[in-house]
Amino acid sequence: MRMKEMVRRTQVSERLLRYYEQQGLLSPKRLPSGYREYSEADVDTVRRVRCLLTAGLPTAMIARILPCLRDEGERLVPTCPDLVAQLRTQRDRMTAEIEALHTSRGLLDDVLAAAPDHLRQAAQDGAGRARTAA
Repeated sequence: MRMKEMVRRTQVSERLLRYYEQQGLLSPKRLPSGYREYSEADVDTVRRVRCLLTAGLPTAMIARILPCLRDEGERLVPTCPDLVAQLRTQRDRMTAEIEALHTSRGLLDDVLAAAPDHLRQAAQDGAGRARTAA
């Protein structure tokens, strides 16, 4: 299938499909004319890539692990021995980032709570006007 059909089937823009190709995530066949020709396997690959991106994995890691995943219905199943350890490491990194964000939000809440009442009220009034204008 050509690019337009691939966009329709995957709901991914042409630009994003080209980006996936640049990142080594997708390798469509090239016709003599230079046009890309996608297969059903490419549709599945885009689905896997979207799933892994949604899970928070960077494209460089996705490119490395794609060959180590198979579909089992709606689930992706690891097939390489070291993949589970790599994914656990990535999950631990995400957990640390989430905890750091919670800490940051708590500190910001403390600063906001220390604001004098008239400043908090002015900020609240300004936010209300902005919502009304939109």
